[in-house]
Amino acid sequence: MAEGKVVSLEDRIPKLKEQRKRKTNRRLIFLISVFFLLILCVVYFQSPLSHVNKISVEGNHTISKQAIIKSAGITKKTNVWNVKKDKVVSQISNLPEVKKATVKIHFPNNIIIHIKEHAKIAYMSKGTKLLPVLDNGSILSKQNGSVVTNVPILTSFEKGKVLNEMVGQLQQLPDEILNAISEIHYSPKKTDEYHVTLYMNDGNEVSATLSTLASKIIYYPSIISQLDPTVKGVIDLEVGSVFKAFQSEVKGKDDKKNNER
Repeated sequence: MAEGKVVSLEDRIPKLKEQRKRKTNRRLIFLISVFFLLILCVVYFQSPLSHVNKISVEGNHTISKQAIIKSAGITKKTNVWNVKKDKVVSQISNLPEVKKATVKIHFPNNIIIHIKEHAKIAYMSKGTKLLPVLDNGSILSKQNGSVVTNVPILTSFEKGKVLNEMVGQLQQLPDEILNAISEIHYSPKKTDEYHVTLYMNDGNEVSATLSTLASKIIYYPSIISQLDPTVKGVIDLEVGSVFKAFQSEVKGKDDKKNNER
């Protein structure tokens, strides 16, 4: 070795001891940190901090917040780490009013449930009650939330294929047409199982078959614009577009009675 670069063993020993001491101290600090972290985790899981503190519900209009939370199966005693989002979504989706649900966990202990509801497409007349009909064909057993005023009332319908077809047709209608319809009566004929009679807010009636209702009723504003607004009657949309005034119908019946006499 070159002169001046030789380090004696006596000089190296203190440096080696210092390096070992620093290494030991780092290891000890690491172990102590891990130990305290484990203690904090145990304390957290055993304390109320790990329990659900707040449950927020967003997007509900028809169904109550309480009903959604009850269906979710989450309480303030639930450990936030035990909340299975897929399971909660599945349970909430069993509610007939719920179309879609999402669940988010905002740590440390808040739950946010967002839902999208099925729209009320009509009301079913059952005696003195009006039962909401949803856009999936479901009929609710009672009215929840606010009443929707711009949808028609269905009469003589029962749950099944005819009602499902009716709902499908209503979903295709623009708000302008829905607002014009007061009631829809199921009035089947021997030749047409899907025949319906629509009672319009302007006093006219519409005779139609469900298979073509949506495609034809959209021309209703154009049809009535060509008629005398003081004369009300039946607009037959089953085949083409034929208008028969109520007065002419009454007159025809009176003439028939007079002839019989």
